[in-house]
Amino acid sequence: MSLPFVLVTEPLDPRPLAWLSERARVVQCSHELPEFADHLRSADGLIVRTYTRVDERLLDGAPRLKVVGRGGVGLDNIDIPACRRRGVQVVFTPDANTLAVGDFVFGAVLQLLRPWFPFKARAYAPAEWKQIRARQAGRQLNEMTIGILGMGRVGRRVGHIAAGGFGMNVIYNDLLDVSAHLAFRATSVDKATLYRDAEVLTIHVDMRPGNEHLLNADALAMMKRDAILVNMSRGEVLDAHALSDALRRGHLSGAVLDVYAPEPPPADFPLLGLDNVILTPHLASRTKSAMENMSWVVRDIIEVLEHRPPRYPAP
Repeated sequence: MSLPFVLVTEPLDPRPLAWLSERARVVQCSHELPEFADHLRSADGLIVRTYTRVDERLLDGAPRLKVVGRGGVGLDNIDIPACRRRGVQVVFTPDANTLAVGDFVFGAVLQLLRPWFPFKARAYAPAEWKQIRARQAGRQLNEMTIGILGMGRVGRRVGHIAAGGFGMNVIYNDLLDVSAHLAFRATSVDKATLYRDAEVLTIHVDMRPGNEHLLNADALAMMKRDAILVNMSRGEVLDAHALSDALRRGHLSGAVLDVYAPEPPPADFPLLGLDNVILTPHLASRTKSAMENMSWVVRDIIEVLEHRPPRYPAP
């Protein structure tokens, strides 16, 4: 029996790729290359990451396709209803980067609340040393309330660290009743209360219909004047212009963004140049373990191609 043909459009880690190559004929080809269409016509399986859109147009060119795997958590770059209409299963890796993103949230928040001002080549001169120390009086996390918008896997990890590690007061908002999944003390509140009471507001929602600019000028206006906003979900959920306005007016004390719409952000991105903003290039999930975990979507690709139920089908 011939091996199934799996087309990989974005990089996979070496071990999962080698595992897949023992069980399938594998071709790695970016969706931006002209030869992609020829490979797609013969593909039984397709593995994508962040920048390949699986939509009607792509599916029209994939008559043999049986399964699409997303090496990652969000599925907004895959038209799941279109796949299902064609009998194409969708699988993903929802647990892959939970720990990595949770770490990154607090690393960034602490940089805003407790900036380090490290010295390397020389120690600060006495006057400079005293000035830095005199103007720094950071805030302790145990004295603060964190608001979590979206209490899925990553949101729960952030809540666990906040409550159990730092002793923070945790409030959250989610479309579902997730109370049975919480192993730490947290209070479910409506969005208005979340925005009003959070001193650190961190966003962990997906890009489902209705979430575009979920954090808009009206939502930002409800927040405390000294609050910090963190977005490590999707760039589209935040109105960057409204956030820039709030920060420039002094309404918020800082922000951390790791995601943008589009990526990378344009040269006139409104949050550039602000001292109280940390902008990172979609790095929250970039640990060695998380990257390999996302690449293990190959296991479910083979499960489907060998007519077995996958572990992580798309919801």
